[in-house]
Amino acid sequence: MLLASHIYDDIELWIPSLLSCFSEIISDTIFFTACRQLLQMFFAILFFHCSEYILAISIHGKNSVTLKSLLISKNYILAMICSLIEYLVEIYFCPGLKEHWLLSNIGLAMVVLGEVIRKLAIITAGRSFTHLIKIHHEEHHVLVTHGVYRYIRHPSYSGFLIWSVGTQIMVCNPLSTLAFAFVVWRFFQQRIPYEEFFLRQFFGLEYEEYTKQTVSGIPFID
Repeated sequence: MLLASHIYDDIELWIPSLLSCFSEIISDTIFFTACRQLLQMFFAILFFHCSEYILAISIHGKNSVTLKSLLISKNYILAMICSLIEYLVEIYFCPGLKEHWLLSNIGLAMVVLGEVIRKLAIITAGRSFTHLIKIHHEEHHVLVTHGVYRYIRHPSYSGFLIWSVGTQIMVCNPLSTLAFAFVVWRFFQQRIPYEEFFLRQFFGLEYEEYTKQTVSGIPFID
């Protein structure tokens, strides 16, 4: 009985220490996960917008570029704030949800792929690429059908869709992943027909033939 009493007393002393140690391990894991995923997302966003602006200046000249080339709108900021709120809520209440590293790395790969596709599109199109849809044909505006445009009519849109959804998969945000996918897809569903209307006006049969040989680059949009 005396031995059992000593063992019981020792267990009572060990349990708080074990719980404290376990709590520290969990806290360190959550801290590492949050730091890595949030830093990846912040860097992806910063690089995307800064490089977009720099490319616009290098192609069109500083005097022809406005801050709109950063592609930052009120709705965009609101969407990113909502995704950050979702992340913080989920990592606090469901930290295990953020530990799907295979899924997170797939998202990271999508971010890189989307970035590469979009920047290739901008560089390939050169002066023919603008962030605003052209409704008047300008002399330097030509139909680009080489490079990535040989297969995809709107590679910059395709790249942005992959990139934006990838940012949310990268941080394991299920709600924002679905929301970003739908909102961005819906935006391009409305934008592409409008843009292609003017492209048909500018290039006529040449553009009609081009559309028959390529895809739009956005799922379920011809």
